[in-house]
Amino acid sequence: MAKSTASFVCQACGATAAKWAGKCESCNGWNSIVEEGAGPPIGSGAAKRIKGRKFALEDLKTQDTPPPRRVTGIAEFDRVTGGGLVAGSALLVGGDPGIGKSTLILQALGEYAKNGGHAVYISGEEAMAQVRMRAARMGLSDAPLMLGAATNVEDILATIEAGHPPGIIAIDSIQTLWTGALDAAPGTVAQLRTASFDLVRYAKASGAALLLVGHVTKDGQIAGPKVIEHLVDAVLYFEGERGHHFRVLRAVKNRFGATDEIGVFEMTGSGLAEVANPSALFLGDRSSAAPGTAVFAGLEGTRPLLCEIQALVSASAYGTPRRAVVGWDTGRLAMILAVLDARAGVGIGSADVYLNVAGGLKITEPAADLGAAAALVSSLAGEPLPRDTVFFGEISLSGDIRPVPQAESRLKEAAKLGFSRAFVPAGTRATGGLNCTEIANVAELVSLIPAARQKLRAAE
Repeated sequence: MAKSTASFVCQACGATAAKWAGKCESCNGWNSIVEEGAGPPIGSGAAKRIKGRKFALEDLKTQDTPPPRRVTGIAEFDRVTGGGLVAGSALLVGGDPGIGKSTLILQALGEYAKNGGHAVYISGEEAMAQVRMRAARMGLSDAPLMLGAATNVEDILATIEAGHPPGIIAIDSIQTLWTGALDAAPGTVAQLRTASFDLVRYAKASGAALLLVGHVTKDGQIAGPKVIEHLVDAVLYFEGERGHHFRVLRAVKNRFGATDEIGVFEMTGSGLAEVANPSALFLGDRSSAAPGTAVFAGLEGTRPLLCEIQALVSASAYGTPRRAVVGWDTGRLAMILAVLDARAGVGIGSADVYLNVAGGLKITEPAADLGAAAALVSSLAGEPLPRDTVFFGEISLSGDIRPVPQAESRLKEAAKLGFSRAFVPAGTRATGGLNCTEIANVAELVSLIPAARQKLRAAE
């Protein structure tokens, strides 16, 4: 007798297993493996291959017109998507609960509808009355946006297909949808995979732009199998700290635009307000001249962005020094401390070190190494850095300062915000009217801070 093709799938990571187990071997999750419906038996007629049809092959020289864009009217949102939503594309938006995903999507669709577009917003988590209340608070009550509250995929597709194909469709959220073709509960791997595929297939066939809102896990990753992220054309993360009033929309995947592009919004009582100059927001009020602060000229996607790195070095009260980092990589901080000790003779490894990126911004590029090192040395020496100076450069394990890409854009942004000096890697061409000081290694950085030189000499 032919064997059944039943499988057991982990609901956390999507890994498959031959039999049920209490623990998933891929993600080490407990009680996350669920049996999926059996497919046709191996060797049966249902598994027989059917004859396909031929399709045309083309070479790489074929010229195609750029895909048309649907501009929502929210400049920061359109910037992250690459200039607007592409017709027939699918976009997945993830973020922590309560961060403002639904507000962002509703606001984008409302502005698009106000500009003459046809948009549909389907809510699977809120009633239509709740959506209307939020729209009224944001001043979108008069927007000709079509609303719906449903969770069945067949009902949603039947409703949309009955009328004129919309320009943009938003589903909030994909974890609440279910299809009658499966017996699994909503939110399981099988339901997510099937529902996403049906919606994306309709978007490709009709030319509508599809927006899917997804939940995230406690690690900040979009919940469910990775097959959803592979299926869509763009993946955006809506980030922000609960204690701060701004939000950052970041693209981690985009087939029609740049990745790592960001858009900055400010959460207000009437919705999300765009921040046209995020550098001024993240720098904030820099009236204090306390030691341990350095301005880093960073780059997020194609946008230059200035932010303040704050460091505090204090004597350790315990045998093991403490390291606390907010907004930066802890491993990167440990490397910088080791390089400062080994290559510049700075006795900082035995002290407690606290590092913070002001405003709650998260920095991932290595160009922040020089700014972090300058803030650490400044805090250790007790001498503030010049307030009109910016820093950028990557520090290698040999202590050398390596150049970073798009230095010209960083310097122009600093000059626009009133900075007059910059500490840059050797070989960086000065631009924007800034007085650039080239630094070849971390020892030169320490020598540029008089109090740090005096401490080192006293220690010797």
